[in-house]
Amino acid sequence: MSGAMARRRFLALGGGLALAGGLSACSSPLASGLTGSQPDPADVIFWNLFTGGDGANMTLMENAFRTAHPGTTVEATILGWGNPYYTKLALATASGTPPDVGISHLSRLPLLAASGLLEPVAETGVTELGVTPDRFTPAAWKKATVNGTVYAVPLDTHPFVLFYNVDLAKKAGLLNAAGDGLKPMKGRAAFIDAVKAMKEAGAQYGAAMSITADPSTAWRWFSMIYSGLAGPVVTGSGTTIDIDAEAMQETFDFMQSLTGPGLMPKSLNGSGANALFSTGKAGFLFDGEWQIPSYRLVKGLRFNVVPFPALLGPEPVAYADSHALVVPRNPKRSPARTAHAAQFIKSLLDNSATWAHGGHVPAWLPSQRSKAFLGQSPQRNYVQAAFNAQYDPVAWYTGAGSDFQNTVGATVIEVLAGRLGPKKAVGAMRADLKRYTTARPPVTMK
Repeated sequence: MSGAMARRRFLALGGGLALAGGLSACSSPLASGLTGSQPDPADVIFWNLFTGGDGANMTLMENAFRTAHPGTTVEATILGWGNPYYTKLALATASGTPPDVGISHLSRLPLLAASGLLEPVAETGVTELGVTPDRFTPAAWKKATVNGTVYAVPLDTHPFVLFYNVDLAKKAGLLNAAGDGLKPMKGRAAFIDAVKAMKEAGAQYGAAMSITADPSTAWRWFSMIYSGLAGPVVTGSGTTIDIDAEAMQETFDFMQSLTGPGLMPKSLNGSGANALFSTGKAGFLFDGEWQIPSYRLVKGLRFNVVPFPALLGPEPVAYADSHALVVPRNPKRSPARTAHAAQFIKSLLDNSATWAHGGHVPAWLPSQRSKAFLGQSPQRNYVQAAFNAQYDPVAWYTGAGSDFQNTVGATVIEVLAGRLGPKKAVGAMRADLKRYTTARPPVTMK
């Protein structure tokens, strides 16, 4: 299938997911692209999906570029997170008026690349600016590679990590001699003992996690544990179910060994998890590092964040995703615009210690090893998680904000709630995956 045909098929099957509302602002870049109007463009058009603290940090990084390149203008547009963002990016690219630089989660990259929507990084001009594989976290660079071609420049790794209450951990005897981390632990028994110790130290629960109506978090927790024992649950670019039934049953059993005895709640929404950890009623919190800024605001809460230890497998695993910078394909983009886009990408990398204030680990090693980043705590404590990162399986339907995560995560929620036993849960997961592996992909995936 040609690139043009792939793009058309992608749009025909998935492109209408979020068109409604996308044209509400007639002066928006998307509306201009579809209606044919051509406003005087900035030198770099940048699309992203960042709001809140991440949005504020990205604005600082954009301004740093403007200061360093006073003759180059940047227009940044923020679009709706998840499917709406990716659909609009695809529509604008297919219509011939994409942004010069966009954000993509690396878990979403395989479909964008297979659809012919992205320029290979080697053709964007960033290599000549020193953007080379040896200067990135290896796991992120590997995930930016699709069928041997690199299509994205990783900006960060954002892993699922282990938060802990410092005061409770001290009472529980879990702190190391320096008091700046946990004592080494490895394996199922040691981890369960640590959660028990937190509860015995005075916490209502040894650990907490957002579960109810939060299938993505449930999926992250499951995927991290299972990945220590087995490979991805789907292979063949998402066409084949590849479950290790014994490993999956062991994973579900481990989960229930925490929720079953009441060491952590069986059912808990996001605000409930926040309340338990914020008030010292939960010793551990299982969540993404992006929650760090919100807990910094809690007066009197002393917490730290570290990678998860090895749980069921021999080595630690961190479920993770990455934000990355992509250059959407545009045959009409001038050499000058291409050069400006490359300079902008390099500038964001060089300023990614600012990005780390949101909790994310810079993928650009010069920033990751800089004083500006190493002075940030607890961010510097879980850098290893970026090197142990396991991403969503390669498929057209997986990735951040996907329906896939909602579907399989819902089954994990049933396990955590105790409504589904480990053996039956394996069958339920197989049925979930069959929905996707038997569906016709919108583009040919190699």
